[in-house]
Amino acid sequence: MNATKYTQEHEWLRLEDDGSVTLGITDYAQEQLGDIVFVELPEVGSHLDGDSNLVVIESVKAVGEVKLAVGGTVLAINERLADAPELVNSAPLAEGWLLRVQLDDASLLERLMDGNAYQAYIAEL
Repeated sequence: MNATKYTQEHEWLRLEDDGSVTLGITDYAQEQLGDIVFVELPEVGSHLDGDSNLVVIESVKAVGEVKLAVGGTVLAINERLADAPELVNSAPLAEGWLLRVQLDDASLLERLMDGNAYQAYIAEL
């Protein structure tokens, strides 16, 4: 069963059946950024420490960075974003995913928010 967790930095992490995690930004985050024009992704196979900047997202309004709350190895990147960065705007929770990672310690996902907690969090912003 796939479980999606959320960070206070407006990222989502979905635990996949194979134990990997797919990561992206939330709908709230893409709305705040505006029209996304460029996405810089890490190399497949690279290992990232917790709090590493994984992804740089450039929009017409700002430049944002996506961090991984825990360490892990990049298994796959969404190569479609090179030619179609707007997928992050149009489908941030689906075709606009950023990358897939094998976490060093998947149990750390338990400290993140579930969907209801995240909705309550953004309602207060």
